Amino acid sequence: MVGAYAAGMPIQTSPEEPMPVRTLAQHIASWVSRLGRVWVEGQVAQLTRRPGAGTSFLTLRDPVADVSISVTVPRAVLEAVVPPLVEGARVVVFAKPDYYLTRGTLSLAATEIRPVGLGDLLARLERLKAVLAAEGLFEVGRKRALPFLPRTVGLVCGRGSAAERDVLENARQRWPAVDFRVENVAVQGVYAVAEVVDAIARLDRDPAVDVIVITRGGGSVEDLLPFSDEAMVRAVAACLTPVVSAIGHEQDSPLLDLVADVRASTPTDAARRVVPDVREELAGVRQALDRVRRAVTDLVAREGSRLETLRSRPVLADPVAGLVTPRLAEIGQLTERARRTVTHRLDRAGDELEHTRARVRALSPAATLARGYAVVQRADGLVVRDEAEVAIDDLLRVRLAVGELPARRTAPLG
Repeated sequence: MVGAYAAGMPIQTSPEEPMPVRTLAQHIASWVSRLGRVWVEGQVAQLTRRPGAGTSFLTLRDPVADVSISVTVPRAVLEAVVPPLVEGARVVVFAKPDYYLTRGTLSLAATEIRPVGLGDLLARLERLKAVLAAEGLFEVGRKRALPFLPRTVGLVCGRGSAAERDVLENARQRWPAVDFRVENVAVQGVYAVAEVVDAIARLDRDPAVDVIVITRGGGSVEDLLPFSDEAMVRAVAACLTPVVSAIGHEQDSPLLDLVADVRASTPTDAARRVVPDVREELAGVRQALDRVRRAVTDLVAREGSRLETLRSRPVLADPVAGLVTPRLAEIGQLTERARRTVTHRLDRAGDELEHTRARVRALSPAATLARGYAVVQRADGLVVRDEAEVAIDDLLRVRLAVGELPARRTAPLG
């Protein structure tokens, strides 16, 4: 069971008990009629006047949301608008919503139309400018640098416009090999914003496009209004590709100029900013080559002069006399000093060795034996130092300076 509302009360419906179309249309018309008259602002997208008819028709469009609604206008109301109403004009309409049962369409029945004056437009642009600036869309830090030499330049412009010719001709004069992808769109009127935004999106999706130029010639403030539209400004802010704005002349300043990465004063200036001048670049290359050539020449000359100065020094003019001869005498002196030092150390070492040998001989038991002393040992080899250590009939060995004698103790002494 599905409920619908009528007069504040739900109406129950089901597949078995559906609501007729006429009944639904009547309910919708009833709700729409309760809205009453409202003031609505929009842009005139289409205006139809029927000769002799008492009613005219126009389409009122919201340029930001791209939403439109039909409006019926009595002939007298339309003719009372000053200046005369034209397509693309901004207006405020006092109208009552009306739902046509037979066609199932919603429209507005206007009883008054007021054009939005230039002062009002400028005031609204200032308010929009403040809102976008507060969001940071105009910050310098978010702007991207243009590539030095783009592969492809995307150009958004009017079909067959002078701005298109200015950009293409001046860019190709500066860099003949530059490649363009041109998107011809409406640059004023009710369809300008939608077409320009679509063209920007297509170019931004193309990986070959390195920079996008949006351009048109000069015009009145009303003619340039699409380039201050919020939808277009936000579309440019969302671009991943750098965008150049070249709208109107130097004194013109739509909001697109503030959000673009680079603002060009004219279409010709846009061409100058997008591609380098091949003549200037060639001249720069020649100047760089000249500077490099001069630098290398100066370096070679400076190093050659330095080399000549080094070669003129005595040590290089006669290396044997300057380097070898003084070192030969020094080597001879060092050799003689080394010889004396070694000889002196050997003599001292010889003397020390003789003194040591003399001390060893003086302390040696052999020297004592040579003076007539003897060493008495028992049979077990123990040296006898006391007579009590030797018993009667013990065999003894007497060591002399030369040889030894056997002995035996036969009786105690005295």
